[in-house]
Amino acid sequence: MKVKKDNQILLSLIETLNRTEKPFWKKVAYELSRPRRQRAEVNLSKLDAYSGEEGTVIVPGKVLASGSVSKKVNVAAFAFSERAKQLISAAGGKAMTIESLHKSNPEGRGVMILK
Repeated sequence: MKVKKDNQILLSLIETLNRTEKPFWKKVAYELSRPRRQRAEVNLSKLDAYSGEEGTVIVPGKVLASGSVSKKVNVAAFAFSERAKQLISAAGGKAMTIESLHKSNPEGRGVMILK
């Protein structure tokens, strides 16, 4: 039996990303449409290890606050823990939603998917 998603915000985001012609955003929509248990949960330590200086990273899931960030990184994710938002801002980066990144960068250039 297939279970439908109840989160209307998530469903509208997936629908919006699927309407684009760019394979990058279709990949993000695919990752978001996975079951909750299989969705990405990324700690700040992993974000710090894999991101470039002043880069943009997208997490198709939730960013958690374990670890620290030493780089100025812009992070787009479906959800953030409160502490993760504070630590990203303290490092000089920016925590934003996937939808706002999609509006500001419809091509998806220079953005790395981290899961």
